[in-house]
Amino acid sequence: MELSPKQQVTERVNKAKKVLILTHKNPDGDALGSLLALYGFLQKKGKEVMAVCNDVVPEVFDFLPNNKMISQNFAGSHDFVISVDTSNIKADKIMYKSKDNKLNIIITPEKGEFTKDMVTFDKGGSNFDLIIVLDCTDLERIGSPYEKNAELFFTTPIINIDHHAGNDYFGQVNLVDLTSTSTCEILVSILEALSPEKSPFDEDIATLLLTGIITDTNSFQNANTTPKSLTVSAQLVASGAHREEIIKKIYKTRALSTLRLWGKVLANIHDEKGDGFVWSSLSKEEFVQAGAKIDEASGVIDELLKTVSGADFVLLLTERNSEGKKLHGSLRSVRKGVDVSEIAKIFGGGGHAMAAAFELADTTLAESTQMVIQRIREKRKEGVKENN
Repeated sequence: MELSPKQQVTERVNKAKKVLILTHKNPDGDALGSLLALYGFLQKKGKEVMAVCNDVVPEVFDFLPNNKMISQNFAGSHDFVISVDTSNIKADKIMYKSKDNKLNIIITPEKGEFTKDMVTFDKGGSNFDLIIVLDCTDLERIGSPYEKNAELFFTTPIINIDHHAGNDYFGQVNLVDLTSTSTCEILVSILEALSPEKSPFDEDIATLLLTGIITDTNSFQNANTTPKSLTVSAQLVASGAHREEIIKKIYKTRALSTLRLWGKVLANIHDEKGDGFVWSSLSKEEFVQAGAKIDEASGVIDELLKTVSGADFVLLLTERNSEGKKLHGSLRSVRKGVDVSEIAKIFGGGGHAMAAAFELADTTLAESTQMVIQRIREKRKEGVKENN
């Protein structure tokens, strides 16, 4: 009988010794919660594990346990192999010395001598025997860690764990559960399967998993909240998850710079209710004027724009210049049945029905805002025609 995806995940994780786990760039609470929860669990099981994310942890998530253990890059994904042909001359002993920033490898022959033409160089096998990708619809969403190490992802088995409808099923094992509110919710049952004899949840792991569920359901206010997500959350609270701290840090604590930034969002609101949406924007200059960081815009779309009445969805455009010119779009569905991931796909983005995002490289608000809004209007009109 063929193993289920969950059984395959359990089998591969149990066999692995060195595991690389990654999530998507611009990480949210579900990405970070799942990454750090799995990192902590695998460490407790005695695995060698590295957690990697393209971007630094946003300040609002600084309270998460082990968040300093996340790396933005990783090197040494392959060994460097020096081969010496010993078919005619045998080695007697080998030693090495480090001198003047050079590693000198000294091989003494039994007799005769070694020459340069006997030496070759190559990459060895991957240092990792398993890759686990969390909360990503495709490998490109990982960002730089994937782009700089693409070969590693083609030579190392990948487990893909996600809950988004647009997932590309890029892994050797794909556990994609569209009925789950979050990747953290999926991980709850996976960790239980990996730890059948005792609960896998200590206070830290429970807090991390609950963070992902709370943020992806907007504190259980989104329509994607299910009886299962509430039951799983109650289980995590019973295991010691710090629910009050999660709510306080994410929803009830705001820096003055964040409030200034939110004021600019409210001042920039545009009403496109004729086409069923409302949008706002933040330029790089407005971030500077507010003294705010990019990640301080993350809560505004859920806590301000999404409260608008009469719209089907809301859009926030932010200008980002950390790696060259970039325009980021965040989308949230206000009305049940409106799938904002379909809008994100227009611009090469993705997500799920209630929340989605996209990025446009090498452009600014001034250059591309009208194009973005016009294409969304056209998409909305196409939808109206299809329904008539």
